[in-house]
Amino acid sequence: MPRIAVLTGGGDAPGLNAVIRAVVKTAVLQYQCEVLGVQDGFDGFVDEEGVFPLTLEDVRGILPRGGTILGTANRGNPFARKVIINGQWVVEDVSDRIRSRIKELNLDCLIVIGGDGTLRIAQELFELGVPVVGVPKTIDNDIGGTEFSFGFDTAVNTAMDALDKLHTTAESHHRVMVLELMGRDAGFITLNAGLAGGADVILIPEIPFSFDKICKKVMERQGSRSKFSIIAVAEGAKSIGGEQLYALPADEVSVARLGGVGDLVSRVVCEQTGVESRLTVLGHLQRGGTPSAFDRWLATRYGAASIRLVMAGGFGRMVSLQNGAIKDVTIAEAISKPKRVWLDGDAIVTARELGICLGD
Repeated sequence: MPRIAVLTGGGDAPGLNAVIRAVVKTAVLQYQCEVLGVQDGFDGFVDEEGVFPLTLEDVRGILPRGGTILGTANRGNPFARKVIINGQWVVEDVSDRIRSRIKELNLDCLIVIGGDGTLRIAQELFELGVPVVGVPKTIDNDIGGTEFSFGFDTAVNTAMDALDKLHTTAESHHRVMVLELMGRDAGFITLNAGLAGGADVILIPEIPFSFDKICKKVMERQGSRSKFSIIAVAEGAKSIGGEQLYALPADEVSVARLGGVGDLVSRVVCEQTGVESRLTVLGHLQRGGTPSAFDRWLATRYGAASIRLVMAGGFGRMVSLQNGAIKDVTIAEAISKPKRVWLDGDAIVTARELGICLGD
């Protein structure tokens, strides 16, 4: 009986439970495999009770649930794990312990569900001899090798709903409403939600912006019948010649936490135009809640496909969506070139044709 373990790493995303459910059901019902769940990402291999059986009963009813029943960890890198030893924070490499634990459990494969950071860890473990299969997960949709990662569609719908609600207040008070959305280096959420939610200004990391261009658009709107403006800005957006803004600095384990660009845009617009401006930071609302039909559909297909890939011996590979069909690519290829908004693509062209200001 093949023995397979599955874990979820990095930030949570709508659809994680749908993948877990599909993995368990396909493995058990189709291939008579034994499935183990790993708690809190790779940390579960270090914790004494961090690995446990996953049965059909365990995954019943989890399809519509957000989050992950396995738990996850943003700082769960086994090659750089931050722990307290003798009252001091230290960073240690526990990858050998992870590999030993995997051998002790007699695992035939480890299915890793995660974004670029988690998949990089999976690739490193694969290069050390661990049989790994990857499943792409990120609300930012910035993983290479696949058209879509699950979680993205739900995040876009959440952002669009926020923009819809901000419209009514902006129109009533003749204000500028700024919505800061997630997106470190890729502006897919902001661009897609901005187009769907009728934003007047869309600022993404791929296009450095000019405050003068933003203010010009706001004043044009003030001189029209509308008299209000909606600005959607990705947290990783930056001004021309400027730098990304951070709420918290990086440390030995974690990257710096972005935050502040929405507040900056709101303040500058108010100061330079005299139009009252308000900021809303959507934050982790984009990660939570019930996954959309698309994300459930995609996550379920990914979960089932990952088991098929395991049974075919496709280790070191990641399931992906290409031209509407489920395929697979090497994890190395997927993480080698992160996906970014195509500046000559249809979405950008459409935004410009609709008169949306992109800040350039």
